[in-house]
Amino acid sequence: MGVFVFLPLVLPLTALPIARLAEQHLHPRVTTRLLTLLSVVLGLCSTVCLALLVVVGTAQLPGNPLPDGWSDPEVRAAVPYAEVAGVAAIFALTGALVVSGGALRRDRRIRERAHRALAVLPTGVDPVVLPDDEPYAYAVPGTPARPGRGARPGRIAVSRGMLHHLDGDEQRALFAHEQAHLHCRHHRSLLAVRLAGCVNPLLLPLRSAVAFSAERWADEEAARAVGDRRLTARAVGKAALLSRPAPFPLVTQFAAPEPGPVPRRVAALLGPVPSARTWPPALTPAGLAALVAAAGTAASALSSLNAAVALFLVLKAATPW
Repeated sequence: MGVFVFLPLVLPLTALPIARLAEQHLHPRVTTRLLTLLSVVLGLCSTVCLALLVVVGTAQLPGNPLPDGWSDPEVRAAVPYAEVAGVAAIFALTGALVVSGGALRRDRRIRERAHRALAVLPTGVDPVVLPDDEPYAYAVPGTPARPGRGARPGRIAVSRGMLHHLDGDEQRALFAHEQAHLHCRHHRSLLAVRLAGCVNPLLLPLRSAVAFSAERWADEEAARAVGDRRLTARAVGKAALLSRPAPFPLVTQFAAPEPGPVPRRVAALLGPVPSARTWPPALTPAGLAALVAAAGTAASALSSLNAAVALFLVLKAATPW
Protein backbone atom coordinates (compact mmCIF):
# COMPACT_ATOMS: atom_id res chain seq x y z
CA MET A 1 0.00 0.00 0.00
CA GLY A 2 2.62 2.55 1.03
CA VAL A 3 1.80 6.20 0.50
CA PHE A 4 -0.83 5.28 -2.11
CA VAL A 5 -3.39 4.88 0.65
CA PHE A 6 -2.96 8.54 1.67
CA LEU A 7 -3.08 10.09 -1.82
CA PRO A 8 -6.91 10.20 -2.14
CA LEU A 9 -7.02 12.43 0.93
CA VAL A 10 -4.95 15.19 -0.71
CA LEU A 11 -5.65 14.76 -4.44
CA PRO A 12 -8.90 16.80 -4.20
CA LEU A 13 -6.55 19.79 -4.26
CA THR A 14 -6.10 19.13 -7.98
CA ALA A 15 -9.78 19.99 -8.60
CA LEU A 16 -9.67 23.44 -6.99
CA PRO A 17 -8.28 25.36 -10.01
CA ILE A 18 -10.98 24.09 -12.40
CA ALA A 19 -13.64 24.93 -9.81
CA ARG A 20 -12.61 28.58 -10.15
CA LEU A 21 -12.04 28.66 -13.91
CA ALA A 22 -14.78 26.45 -15.37
CA GLU A 23 -17.50 29.11 -15.15
CA GLN A 24 -15.45 31.41 -17.41
CA HIS A 25 -14.97 28.90 -20.22
CA LEU A 26 -17.75 26.29 -20.06
CA HIS A 27 -21.50 26.30 -20.21
CA PRO A 28 -22.91 26.19 -16.66
CA ARG A 29 -24.63 22.89 -17.50
CA VAL A 30 -21.25 21.32 -18.29
CA THR A 31 -19.65 22.99 -15.27
CA THR A 32 -22.30 21.63 -12.90
CA ARG A 33 -22.02 18.09 -14.22
CA LEU A 34 -18.22 18.11 -14.37
CA LEU A 35 -17.71 19.46 -10.85
CA THR A 36 -20.36 17.12 -9.46
CA LEU A 37 -18.64 14.13 -11.06
CA LEU A 38 -15.25 15.20 -9.71
CA SER A 39 -16.71 15.70 -6.22
CA VAL A 40 -18.42 12.31 -6.17
CA VAL A 41 -15.40 10.35 -7.40
CA LEU A 42 -12.93 12.15 -5.14
CA GLY A 43 -15.29 11.84 -2.19
CA LEU A 44 -15.73 8.10 -2.75
CA CYS A 45 -11.97 7.61 -3.05
CA SER A 46 -11.42 9.50 0.20
CA THR A 47 -14.01 7.28 1.89
CA VAL A 48 -12.27 4.12 0.63
CA CYS A 49 -8.94 5.45 1.88
CA LEU A 50 -10.31 6.13 5.36
CA ALA A 51 -12.06 2.75 5.45
CA LEU A 52 -8.81 0.93 4.64
CA LEU A 53 -6.96 2.84 7.34
CA VAL A 54 -9.76 2.09 9.79
CA VAL A 55 -9.31 -1.65 9.20
CA VAL A 56 -5.62 -1.37 9.96
CA GLY A 57 -6.21 0.88 12.97
CA THR A 58 -8.98 -1.28 14.42
CA ALA A 59 -6.77 -4.35 14.24
CA GLN A 60 -4.36 -2.64 16.67
CA LEU A 61 -7.01 -2.05 19.34
CA PRO A 62 -7.15 -4.59 22.19
CA GLY A 63 -10.25 -6.72 22.28
CA ASN A 64 -11.20 -6.09 18.66
CA PRO A 65 -13.14 -8.87 16.90
CA LEU A 66 -10.78 -9.05 13.92
CA PRO A 67 -8.40 -12.01 13.38
CA ASP A 68 -5.21 -11.77 15.43
CA GLY A 69 -3.10 -12.04 12.29
CA TRP A 70 -4.38 -8.67 11.12
CA SER A 71 -2.29 -6.93 13.79
CA ASP A 72 0.95 -8.68 12.82
CA PRO A 73 4.00 -6.49 12.05
CA GLU A 74 3.77 -7.50 8.37
CA VAL A 75 0.31 -5.95 8.16
CA ARG A 76 1.36 -2.78 10.00
CA ALA A 77 4.36 -2.46 7.68
CA ALA A 78 1.98 -2.15 4.71
CA VAL A 79 0.85 1.28 5.94
CA PRO A 80 3.30 4.02 6.96
CA TYR A 81 2.69 5.15 10.55
CA ALA A 82 -0.01 2.49 10.83
CA GLU A 83 -0.78 3.02 14.52
CA VAL A 84 -1.24 6.81 14.34
CA ALA A 85 -2.89 6.87 10.91
CA GLY A 86 -5.22 3.98 11.74
CA VAL A 87 -6.52 5.47 14.97
CA ALA A 88 -6.87 8.93 13.40
CA ALA A 89 -8.83 7.40 10.52
CA ILE A 90 -11.30 5.84 12.96
CA PHE A 91 -12.22 9.26 14.31
CA ALA A 92 -12.15 10.88 10.84
CA LEU A 93 -14.40 8.30 9.20
CA THR A 94 -16.79 8.24 12.16
CA GLY A 95 -17.06 12.01 12.06
CA ALA A 96 -17.60 12.00 8.29
CA LEU A 97 -20.37 9.40 8.54
CA VAL A 98 -22.08 11.28 11.37
CA VAL A 99 -21.95 14.59 9.50
CA SER A 100 -23.10 12.99 6.24
CA GLY A 101 -25.97 11.23 7.99
CA GLY A 102 -26.97 14.52 9.60
CA ALA A 103 -26.90 16.26 6.21
CA LEU A 104 -29.12 13.57 4.68
CA ARG A 105 -31.59 13.72 7.57
CA ARG A 106 -31.70 17.51 7.45
CA ASP A 107 -32.27 17.50 3.70
CA ARG A 108 -35.14 15.01 4.02
CA ARG A 109 -36.63 16.82 7.00
CA ILE A 110 -36.62 20.19 5.24
CA ARG A 111 -38.22 18.71 2.12
CA GLU A 112 -40.92 17.11 4.23
CA ARG A 113 -41.61 20.36 6.07
CA ALA A 114 -41.77 22.32 2.83
CA HIS A 115 -44.17 19.83 1.24
CA ARG A 116 -46.38 19.79 4.34
CA ALA A 117 -46.53 23.58 4.29
CA LEU A 118 -47.60 23.55 0.64
CA ALA A 119 -50.01 20.63 1.06
CA VAL A 120 -52.70 22.90 2.52
CA LEU A 121 -52.82 24.81 -0.76
CA PRO A 122 -54.62 23.53 -3.87
CA THR A 123 -52.83 20.66 -5.59
CA GLY A 124 -52.17 20.70 -9.30
CA VAL A 125 -51.50 24.45 -9.17
CA ASP A 126 -47.96 25.43 -10.06
CA PRO A 127 -46.53 27.79 -9.05
CA VAL A 128 -48.11 28.05 -5.62
CA VAL A 129 -48.72 31.66 -4.59
CA LEU A 130 -48.22 32.11 -0.86
CA PRO A 131 -50.12 34.90 0.97
CA ASP A 132 -46.95 36.51 2.26
CA ASP A 133 -45.83 40.08 1.67
CA GLU A 134 -42.15 39.15 2.09
CA PRO A 135 -40.64 38.74 -1.42
CA TYR A 136 -39.15 35.32 -2.11
CA ALA A 137 -39.50 32.38 -4.50
CA TYR A 138 -38.14 28.86 -4.27
CA ALA A 139 -38.41 25.34 -5.69
CA VAL A 140 -39.04 22.26 -3.53
CA PRO A 141 -37.75 18.98 -5.04
CA GLY A 142 -40.11 16.03 -5.16
CA THR A 143 -39.93 13.11 -2.75
CA PRO A 144 -40.18 9.40 -3.66
CA ALA A 145 -43.03 7.17 -2.58
CA ARG A 146 -42.81 5.53 0.84
CA PRO A 147 -44.95 3.04 2.73
CA GLY A 148 -48.27 4.68 3.48
CA ARG A 149 -47.48 7.75 1.39
CA GLY A 150 -47.33 8.35 -2.33
CA ALA A 151 -44.69 10.22 -4.25
CA ARG A 152 -44.76 13.99 -4.08
CA PRO A 153 -43.89 15.96 -7.20
CA GLY A 154 -41.61 18.97 -7.10
CA ARG A 155 -43.37 22.28 -6.59
CA ILE A 156 -42.61 25.95 -7.09
CA ALA A 157 -43.65 28.47 -4.47
CA VAL A 158 -43.65 32.24 -4.81
CA SER A 159 -44.81 34.84 -2.34
CA ARG A 160 -47.41 37.46 -3.12
CA GLY A 161 -44.83 40.09 -2.23
CA MET A 162 -42.45 38.88 -4.96
CA LEU A 163 -45.15 38.86 -7.63
CA HIS A 164 -46.18 42.37 -6.63
CA HIS A 165 -42.73 43.75 -7.54
CA LEU A 166 -42.26 41.90 -10.87
CA ASP A 167 -44.11 42.55 -14.10
CA GLY A 168 -45.59 39.75 -16.19
CA ASP A 169 -42.49 39.07 -18.29
CA GLU A 170 -40.23 39.07 -15.25
CA GLN A 171 -42.58 36.64 -13.54
CA ARG A 172 -42.26 34.29 -16.52
CA ALA A 173 -38.47 34.43 -16.17
CA LEU A 174 -38.78 33.65 -12.46
CA PHE A 175 -41.04 30.64 -13.04
CA ALA A 176 -38.81 29.36 -15.85
CA HIS A 177 -35.76 29.61 -13.57
CA GLU A 178 -37.36 27.62 -10.77
CA GLN A 179 -38.79 25.07 -13.20
CA ALA A 180 -35.29 24.55 -14.58
CA HIS A 181 -34.07 23.70 -11.07
CA LEU A 182 -36.69 20.97 -10.82
CA HIS A 183 -36.40 19.68 -14.39
CA CYS A 184 -32.58 19.48 -14.28
CA ARG A 185 -32.60 17.99 -10.76
CA HIS A 186 -30.10 20.46 -9.39
CA HIS A 187 -30.90 19.35 -5.85
CA ARG A 188 -29.16 16.03 -6.56
CA SER A 189 -25.92 17.73 -7.58
CA LEU A 190 -26.07 20.04 -4.57
CA LEU A 191 -26.64 17.13 -2.20
CA ALA A 192 -23.86 15.06 -3.80
CA VAL A 193 -21.23 17.80 -3.42
CA ARG A 194 -22.46 18.54 0.11
CA LEU A 195 -21.88 14.89 1.10
CA ALA A 196 -18.48 14.86 -0.62
CA GLY A 197 -17.50 17.91 1.43
CA CYS A 198 -18.56 16.09 4.59
CA VAL A 199 -16.11 13.29 3.79
CA ASN A 200 -13.19 15.48 2.72
CA PRO A 201 -13.14 19.21 3.63
CA LEU A 202 -10.81 19.88 0.68
CA LEU A 203 -13.88 19.41 -1.54
CA LEU A 204 -15.85 22.23 0.12
CA PRO A 205 -14.86 24.82 -2.53
CA LEU A 206 -16.51 22.62 -5.17
CA ARG A 207 -19.76 22.86 -3.22
CA SER A 208 -19.97 26.64 -3.63
CA ALA A 209 -18.84 26.37 -7.25
CA VAL A 210 -21.60 23.86 -8.05
CA ALA A 211 -24.20 25.99 -6.24
CA PHE A 212 -23.26 28.97 -8.42
CA SER A 213 -23.10 27.00 -11.67
CA ALA A 214 -26.52 25.45 -10.95
CA GLU A 215 -27.99 28.94 -10.58
CA ARG A 216 -26.29 30.01 -13.80
CA TRP A 217 -27.65 26.91 -15.54
CA ALA A 218 -31.17 27.81 -14.41
CA ASP A 219 -30.59 31.40 -15.55
CA GLU A 220 -29.64 30.22 -19.03
CA GLU A 221 -32.68 27.93 -19.20
CA ALA A 222 -34.93 30.82 -18.13
CA ALA A 223 -33.37 33.13 -20.73
CA ARG A 224 -33.93 30.51 -23.42
CA ALA A 225 -37.54 29.97 -22.32
CA VAL A 226 -38.48 33.66 -22.35
CA GLY A 227 -36.26 34.45 -25.34
CA ASP A 228 -34.68 37.53 -23.76
CA ARG A 229 -31.40 37.48 -21.82
CA ARG A 230 -31.68 41.14 -20.79
CA LEU A 231 -35.15 40.56 -19.38
CA THR A 232 -33.90 37.60 -17.36
CA ALA A 233 -30.96 39.63 -16.06
CA ARG A 234 -33.36 42.37 -14.99
CA ALA A 235 -35.58 39.87 -13.20
CA VAL A 236 -32.60 38.33 -11.37
CA GLY A 237 -31.23 41.72 -10.35
CA LYS A 238 -34.58 43.08 -9.23
CA ALA A 239 -35.43 39.95 -7.25
CA ALA A 240 -32.02 40.04 -5.55
CA LEU A 241 -32.64 43.57 -4.32
CA LEU A 242 -36.02 42.55 -2.91
CA SER A 243 -35.50 38.95 -1.77
CA ARG A 244 -35.56 37.71 1.77
CA PRO A 245 -34.29 34.26 2.77
CA ALA A 246 -36.74 31.49 1.90
CA PRO A 247 -38.64 29.93 4.82
CA PHE A 248 -36.81 26.64 4.28
CA PRO A 249 -33.01 26.50 3.95
CA LEU A 250 -31.40 24.19 1.37
CA VAL A 251 -34.18 24.77 -1.17
CA THR A 252 -33.18 26.38 -4.46
CA GLN A 253 -34.17 30.03 -4.16
CA PHE A 254 -34.52 32.49 -7.01
CA ALA A 255 -31.96 35.31 -6.66
CA ALA A 256 -31.08 34.68 -3.04
CA PRO A 257 -29.77 37.89 -1.46
CA GLU A 258 -26.06 37.08 -1.62
CA PRO A 259 -23.82 40.03 -2.50
CA GLY A 260 -21.23 38.18 -4.61
CA PRO A 261 -22.89 35.68 -6.97
CA VAL A 262 -25.87 37.79 -8.11
CA PRO A 263 -23.82 40.52 -9.87
CA ARG A 264 -21.81 37.80 -11.61
CA ARG A 265 -25.02 36.12 -12.75
CA VAL A 266 -26.42 39.38 -14.07
CA ALA A 267 -23.17 40.18 -15.88
CA ALA A 268 -23.16 36.72 -17.48
CA LEU A 269 -26.74 37.16 -18.69
CA LEU A 270 -25.88 40.52 -20.21
CA GLY A 271 -23.07 38.88 -22.16
CA PRO A 272 -23.24 36.38 -25.02
CA VAL A 273 -24.66 32.89 -24.72
CA PRO A 274 -22.02 30.59 -23.14
CA SER A 275 -20.22 28.20 -25.43
CA ALA A 276 -21.63 24.69 -25.60
CA ARG A 277 -18.16 23.09 -25.59
CA THR A 278 -17.76 20.19 -23.21
CA TRP A 279 -14.06 20.82 -22.53
CA PRO A 280 -12.10 24.09 -22.37
CA PRO A 281 -9.37 24.70 -24.98
CA ALA A 282 -6.26 22.76 -24.07
CA LEU A 283 -3.77 25.64 -24.24
CA THR A 284 -5.61 27.87 -21.79
CA PRO A 285 -5.51 28.12 -17.98
CA ALA A 286 -8.93 26.47 -17.80
CA GLY A 287 -7.84 23.68 -20.15
CA LEU A 288 -4.73 22.97 -18.10
CA ALA A 289 -6.78 23.09 -14.89
CA ALA A 290 -9.26 20.59 -16.35
CA LEU A 291 -6.42 18.25 -17.31
CA VAL A 292 -4.92 18.53 -13.82
CA ALA A 293 -8.32 17.78 -12.25
CA ALA A 294 -8.88 14.79 -14.54
CA ALA A 295 -5.40 13.47 -13.83
CA GLY A 296 -5.84 13.96 -10.08
CA THR A 297 -9.20 12.19 -10.10
CA ALA A 298 -7.80 9.28 -12.12
CA ALA A 299 -4.79 9.04 -9.80
CA SER A 300 -7.10 9.07 -6.78
CA ALA A 301 -9.19 6.23 -8.22
CA LEU A 302 -6.09 4.17 -9.10
CA SER A 303 -4.53 4.82 -5.69
CA SER A 304 -7.70 3.68 -3.93
CA LEU A 305 -7.88 0.54 -6.08
CA ASN A 306 -4.18 -0.21 -5.56
CA ALA A 307 -4.44 0.23 -1.79
CA ALA A 308 -7.61 -1.87 -1.56
CA VAL A 309 -6.12 -4.75 -3.55
CA ALA A 310 -2.81 -4.58 -1.65
CA LEU A 311 -4.52 -4.60 1.74
CA PHE A 312 -6.77 -7.47 0.67
CA LEU A 313 -3.76 -9.56 -0.33
CA VAL A 314 -1.87 -8.70 2.86
CA LEU A 315 -4.84 -9.51 5.10
CA LYS A 316 -5.54 -12.69 3.19
CA ALA A 317 -1.96 -13.85 3.73
CA ALA A 318 -2.17 -12.92 7.43
CA THR A 319 -5.50 -14.67 8.05
CA PRO A 320 -5.15 -18.13 9.59
CA TRP A 321 -7.15 -20.84 7.89
